[in-house]
Amino acid sequence: MPEERIAASLGFYLTTRASGFVVHMNVCEENLRAVREVTQAVLGAAGVDVEVVESARLVASELVGNAVRACGHWAPVVVEVEADSRGVWVRVHDPCPDRLPVRTGVAGGDDQAESGRGLWLLDALAPGWDVALTPIGKQVRCLLPNPRSVGVRIVRRSA
Repeated sequence: MPEERIAASLGFYLTTRASGFVVHMNVCEENLRAVREVTQAVLGAAGVDVEVVESARLVASELVGNAVRACGHWAPVVVEVEADSRGVWVRVHDPCPDRLPVRTGVAGGDDQAESGRGLWLLDALAPGWDVALTPIGKQVRCLLPNPRSVGVRIVRRSA
């Protein structure tokens, strides 16, 4: 079994594993910042491509932001980030099953839109994301594909 490390503080309980982590937390800016930092550290240590790590940080932030909009500040959420052979899974579980994310048809570049760009972002980075209703709320699940597992070639251009 991979080594687990546990870190806990008021409203934040983190368990890390070799290829990911689970954190139970109350949503606030400080805890969201910690999730971004842990995502980068754990996925980076697991050897995940830097661009996929950045996408995972962005998707986790967006999903937690959606949970705040659905449930309010300080809502209890569970954030799971895990790398496997297909890519990186980002899952956020919140207690509001009746407040589902709705695709609005807003384009990502629409600077006049007041909201809706976050789900466009999820569609772009994690095609096929979905929502599962659970006995205690809902879980939004995203898979950020590993470029090597889907045959995507990343070309880096030099300046």
